[in-house]
Amino acid sequence: MNANQFLKAVSQLQGWRECAFLLALAERSFTNYALFAEAVGLKTGAKMRQLLDLAWDMLQKDAEDAAIPQLLSKLEALSPSVDDYDAYGVYPAFDFCQLLEQALLNRLNPNKHRATDAAQLATKTVTDFVEMSEGEGLDDNELINLFEHHPLLKDDKLFQRDTVLALKKQRTPTEDFLAELRAGAANDGVSNLGISLDG
Repeated sequence: MNANQFLKAVSQLQGWRECAFLLALAERSFTNYALFAEAVGLKTGAKMRQLLDLAWDMLQKDAEDAAIPQLLSKLEALSPSVDDYDAYGVYPAFDFCQLLEQALLNRLNPNKHRATDAAQLATKTVTDFVEMSEGEGLDDNELINLFEHHPLLKDDKLFQRDTVLALKKQRTPTEDFLAELRAGAANDGVSNLGISLDG
């Protein structure tokens, strides 16, 4: 599946498949939020985990419309402002919050397509991190080369592609399928930036 085919496949995701894709992206980047919260002494990691779990649970059953605005306002309260922190970690943490927000908004308004922007945001989290950690002093061509061959970006591409393919094949959101999708996205706690809570 080349880049154009992938983007086309993402643009065709609808309904529960689109929501599951958004949640998978959020799940893969959750550790970025949890690590940031821990590093700056915020006691919000467990609450955010709970929120993400609730969002996954909603795929199995019809969420009451009233519940989603409540979850969105909880998410807003738990989201860090990038202006309040000097630490780089606030950016991947904030990106995670945006992905989860898109998944919740998808349930509120399923007719608005969100998966393409979310896929690009998730990849941008990785490219920004790679540029910040390894790209200093590189010119544009060297940066492009770095991105093309970087294992984190290869992993991100593979994860997103495999998720889309799995969703396209699946007829209904069965409990087993979603559990497998979620476990794959959680990646044993290793985020899309290759970091984990266990260090």
